[in-house]
Amino acid sequence: MSRDFRGLGPALGWASKLSKANMDARVSQYDVTPVQTHVLLYLQQHGGRVPQQELAGCLRVKPSTVNGVLDRMEEKGLVRRSVSGRDARRRFITLTEKGEEQHALFQRCFLETEEAMVRGFSQEERETLCALLDRVIQNLKEEDQP
Repeated sequence: MSRDFRGLGPALGWASKLSKANMDARVSQYDVTPVQTHVLLYLQQHGGRVPQQELAGCLRVKPSTVNGVLDRMEEKGLVRRSVSGRDARRRFITLTEKGEEQHALFQRCFLETEEAMVRGFSQEERETLCALLDRVIQNLKEEDQP
């Protein structure tokens, strides 16, 4: 199998694009968009409740965009919005029971996608790949430092 690109950057970019497409196709069967999937995962990773402003920062989108996403997610019963008792301007997003169930389905999709990515790799090769990618990530994070 030949690649039509050269170098680590294009290879990582292409692998990322293919893994995202694979994952998006798997979760689309559950009537959620990729951004809704990220919201559910973020909520699950942060105890099931986060300030809406934090969520907008995580997704790197405008507050109005987050409002639209959350409107659709509330309609589906995946999340619930509430206001802070102390500050009515501060809103919290909470994962519902249905949202938690969806998260469990997404976890399975992630595992299936990961298995597809490393099909045919030995356990040692998997560990080596993860270690090398961790080093790439760390190097790039250090590069961002002033």
